[in-house]
This record gives sequence, C-alpha cells and structure tokens, in this order.
Amino acid sequence: MKACLYSPYIPKHVGGGEKYMLDVACALAKKYTVSIAIPQQYAGDASIVKKYESFLNRSLDDISFIPSPLGSKTNFLQKLFWTRQFDVMYYLTDGSLFFSLAKKNILHIQFPLKLDKSSFLEQFKLKNWQIKNTNSEFTKKVVESTWPTKIDLVHHPLVDVDEINRITASIKKEKIILNVGRFFRQLHSKRQDVLIDIFRKLVIKYPLETKGWKLVLIGAVEDQKYLSQIKRKKRGLPVEFYHDLDRRKLLEWYGKSSIYWHATGYGVNPEKHPEKVEHFGISTAEAMAAGCVPIVHGKGGQLEVIGDELNDLLWLKQQECVKKTKQIISDHKLRMEYQRKAKQQVKFFGKNIFEQKLFKMIKL
Repeated sequence: MKACLYSPYIPKHVGGGEKYMLDVACALAKKYTVSIAIPQQYAGDASIVKKYESFLNRSLDDISFIPSPLGSKTNFLQKLFWTRQFDVMYYLTDGSLFFSLAKKNILHIQFPLKLDKSSFLEQFKLKNWQIKNTNSEFTKKVVESTWPTKIDLVHHPLVDVDEINRITASIKKEKIILNVGRFFRQLHSKRQDVLIDIFRKLVIKYPLETKGWKLVLIGAVEDQKYLSQIKRKKRGLPVEFYHDLDRRKLLEWYGKSSIYWHATGYGVNPEKHPEKVEHFGISTAEAMAAGCVPIVHGKGGQLEVIGDELNDLLWLKQQECVKKTKQIISDHKLRMEYQRKAKQQVKFFGKNIFEQKLFKMIKL
C-alpha cells in the first residue's frame, strides 16, 4: 500500500506539526510504502532529510520526500490526477482544502481556526476527506462548531516516553526552568517575552529561594526582531537562549530541567481567538515525560496535557505563576511528587495509543 503525507509547512518549518507528521510517517513505514510530498523546487534537496533526521534523532531512510504539485499554481486536474497514485492521502491542513483521488483521504486539523466552510463547495471538499481528526479536544470543539463538520476522532501527538526515558533517566535535575518553542509573534506565539517578565518578578520577590536558578529558552528563530527584543528584556537576569538543537540535545535539556513553563495564549480570550492559544502542547508533554513539573498557562489544549491530577499547577495571571513556581522551588518533596504525577499523566500520549488509532484510521 502507498501512503502520501502532505503538509504545507514541510519543508519550511520545524515544530510540533512537523513532528506529528513525521511520527505518522515513521509509524506507517513499518508496514507501507510512505512518501512525504514537498514543493517541486525542493526536489533532490538532501538537506531536508538531514534537517528532519536531526530534529527527530532518527533515520528517515524508509520515507521518500517526493516533488508534488500540491500547494502550487499547477492546474486543478494535474493536482487531482497526481493524488490518484496513492492508497492513502494524509493531509495536515492550514485551513485550505483540495480534492484527492486516493482510495482513502484523511484530514488532520491541528489549528482551531474559526473558518466559515458552510458554502456548498467547501462542504463538498470536506466530504472528500473520509476521516477527519484533530490534535486535541480543544481543536475538535472549535472546528465542529465553526466550520462546521463532524470530527471522527482526536489523534493526539506522540510522546515517545521510552525514548525520553532512555536519554534522560541518568541525568541529574538542576535549578533550571525551561521553555521550548519557536520564536515568533503571529498566531499562537510562545510568549517568551511574558516568561522573562514572570522570571524577573520571581527573582525580585524571592531572591533567596531563586538563588542559582536560571531560565532557559530553546527554539528555532522565525522572527529575528522579536528575538532581539526578548534578549533586551533579559538584561541582568540568568536567562539563556539556545537555537536549532538536535533532538538528543533537546531531550538532555528536558532531563536537566526541574520546572517547565509555558505562556502561549496569555492575555487572549480563547472564545474569540482560539487560534492564539496552545492547540495541544507537545513540548509540555515531553517535558513532563522527562520529569519536569509543568507550571503552564491554563488555556486550550494544555488542559488536556496536564490532566486532572496536575490542574492546580495551571495559571492565568503572572503572579499565580510566580507563587506556584516559588512553592515548587522551595519544597523538594512536593516537587518530586509532581514529577511522579507528570510522568504518569503523559503515558496517555504514548506510542501504543498513537499507533493503534493511526492504523485504525488507515485500515482499508
């Protein structure tokens, strides 16, 4: 069986959506012939494979990156007939839709965009995709109420707990508060600027308790001007920046860190602008798998990641984050208990569940 995966963000971006699609591709490659469609101008570019292998810390030898007319100005019929060669077309949408002649078409929606897709043409396109899934219950709720269309299931991103444990198990925890996310301002910005403001308040209010602690911000840079502004904000604070780390180095930072912060959606009304809050929160889940205590902004998909056992770590106002962080920093026993709960909660997003749902969708 031949499966093709297509995302308009590959090969330009490296983030949670790309990890999701590559995890799908690697799982399917165990049984099927798998291709990832890329724009024709990238044909033969070996750096794409190297970039994503470094990102995942695994080989992609079983996956082909093939030039495709999808997403280009090629005429409708050429695109349509190009899809006919596949048994499965798996599409991570940016909100746009196209027709596919593959035997089974699966639409993955990871952005809770409030789009009007009530027209006859848009509804007809949606019917072409036999299975529609989202990355979270949060995204599902938004899409079903605004597109409108029925979402068949939620397919959470994969948290490879075994891989994370293998790399981080022997790493000693340090006085590190970590955040992982790309540096950009649009849509669901990771709001590293807010995290630095909170860290400054924490250090000023609790100088003795925070002695030796530092904030580490890791992520690819998509907006250099935004990064420069953030770096100016951190003056006088123990804040470190790291960019373009490979997968193993990233996991080592998860292993060393004791607390994980996340501020996406700060100051945003999720009812009005659901696209600006966290859609799921793969970095939070991976940090939890490595034993970080997640003190994160309580909106969007983050609530699903945290679960009921950890929901008292959620915050909405900066001072709440400061207070909860100080409590975790000061109480080693409490910190250890939350680390245990975090590791237990994240098993819900493990490989077995991820692959079971995937192959159930793929089955022809």
